[in-house]
Parts: sequence; C-alpha cells; structure tokens
Amino acid sequence: MRTSHRTVWVSAVAGVAAVASVAAFSAFVPAQGGQDQSIQAALNETHAKFKDLKEGKNADYIPALAKVDPNIYGIALVTVDGKVYTAGDIKSEVSIQSISKVFTMAKVMEEQGPEFIEKTIGVDATGMRFNSIVSVEFSQKALGGPEMNSLVNPGAIATTSMVKGGTRDAVWTSILGYYSDFAGRPLSVNQEVFKSEAETNQRNQAIGALMYAYGYIKSKPEQATDIYTEQCSVNVNAKDLATMAATLAAGGKNPVTGKRVMNAKNVPYVLAVMATAGLYDDSGKWLYHTGLPAKSGVGGGIIAVAPGKFGIAVISPRLDDAGNSVRAQRAIQEIVARLHANPYEVAAR
Repeated sequence: MRTSHRTVWVSAVAGVAAVASVAAFSAFVPAQGGQDQSIQAALNETHAKFKDLKEGKNADYIPALAKVDPNIYGIALVTVDGKVYTAGDIKSEVSIQSISKVFTMAKVMEEQGPEFIEKTIGVDATGMRFNSIVSVEFSQKALGGPEMNSLVNPGAIATTSMVKGGTRDAVWTSILGYYSDFAGRPLSVNQEVFKSEAETNQRNQAIGALMYAYGYIKSKPEQATDIYTEQCSVNVNAKDLATMAATLAAGGKNPVTGKRVMNAKNVPYVLAVMATAGLYDDSGKWLYHTGLPAKSGVGGGIIAVAPGKFGIAVISPRLDDAGNSVRAQRAIQEIVARLHANPYEVAAR
C-alpha cells in the first residue's frame, strides 16, 4: 500500500507543477519585443545586487574544492526556444558535484522507466543529511523498503550502479555522453577534483558497501562509488548548467542544439524528485520561496527549472551550512520573483 501511495503522490506533485506552470506562463512572458530586455535586465540587476555578497565558505571536505576561487559568480538563463542570457563570469568552470545526480537519475529512467527508480531506490525525502548512513538503516529497518531518493548519496550511488554497460568504461562513456547532450557540448572531468575526491571518499565507500549489503546495489559496489565520484568531478560553467536545466524545461529536448535527449513523459518524474529533495536539508525552504524544482552541488552551482519557460543556473562557490551556494540561492530567488516565474504565483482576480 505504501508503494501505491507514493506513486499517486509523485504523480500529483508533477501534475500540479505542470498545471501551475501553464497558468503562470502569461505572467512570465512580457509583450513581444520586451522579453529580451526584461530578462537581461533581471540578470544584470541581480548580478549587481549580490556582487559583493561574501557569506558562506567553500566546501573543504574535498581538499580540491577548498582551493576554488570563491569569487566566481556567473548567472545564465536559457529559454525553451533557445535564447541564452548571461551575466557575470560564465567561462569559469567548477565541478558539477551533486547536480550530476539529476542526470544520472534521468539516464536510468530512460533506460528502465521511472517506476524502476521508485521501486528500487524510492522517491521520498529522507529528512536527513545528504550523506547520512542512518537514513539507509532507517529506510531498511523502520520503513521496510526503498524510502530514499536518487539525490542523496546512498540513492545516488545505487542509481549510478544501475546505468547499463558491460564494462566500467562503457558505463562511464554512456554517463558522460548523456551529460554532454544535456549541456550541448562535450564535457570533461576535472582530474584534480576526481583525484582529491577519490582519496577522501571513505564515507561514500562505506555507503556503497551498505547499499550493496541491503541489495540496492547488485554487484561491484566499489565500481559504483568510483563512477559516482567521477561523475561528480565533471567540469561545467554556468551556461552549461543553464542549458542542462533548460533541456528539462523543454520536455527533454535541448533548446540550443535541438537534440532530443530525454523522453518528455519521463521529465515530470525527474522534476518531482528535484522539487522535494534538490537542495539537501533546505529543499522545503527553497520550494517555499521559488516554487521551482532545483538541484545544488557543493561545487557552488545551482540549477532551477521553470517548466515550459526556462532553465537557470548560478555558480558561486561559497556555501551555507546545508551545502548550498549562498549567492546562487539569493540570485535565483531574485530573478524568479522579477520574472514572475514561480508557478504557484497567481494574479489576484
């Protein structure tokens, strides 16, 4: 009965978001001819507003991330018709980190269907830290089954293990190619970050072993953890991330390249998990203020998706205590408000 309830709930979340998005579309799009100016102005003014914000600090549990320039600050917005708007530094690259989880989850949904993710990992927020081992034990022993999600580390490592491929190289080539299709250009791994993370990921190795012990990972837990570590080390800039988000906003078709990357019917399931678990412990606060599915990474990036309208990304490495970029949160919230892009915003009648 629990599984049936989750299915109805996730479908309802996706459905409500889609209906609300359509209702809000007219509020987002100004009169023809003014859209370009209003979007660019929103980005420019927001970039200036938070340019001197210095709150938070770089992640340092991965040594290479502590060395990233904390002053990187770039904003990009890509509409579903392929228009690209930017402000600030969109050339500097950071490691994608946990934002990668969204696209590996999407990959497994494409290969095996959204129901597979729901039944084997789960689609519920854990209410615990993103790298919690207790959440695995609680899901298994107290809840009696898959009650996690693919956007926290235990679920993410298990999800990576589910990507099809006969060899490690085949799995990795498939994942990196998929990310590149979303970004609209060939992406590559930051080898310094990969090495640094691989040398300090003992907790994730333990999580992988536990997920294997409980049957979430069927074989080769060490390989799953290693590939997961490598996917988190892929380099991206703000435009890459915005294009990836816009591909989801456009129903799985990259609006810049025109390539269909994902089946449109699977996109709502991805967005539903992003909405409930995308910003770690603060996912509820994020949804409360923006109404948009989103995902953060400890490299300093955040993506958000306005379905049917645009994808937006901000990179700024200084994080809050939950592991989310302080400046990226503020900037996206500001732009969403300026563009009236919150799908739950309804004009007074």
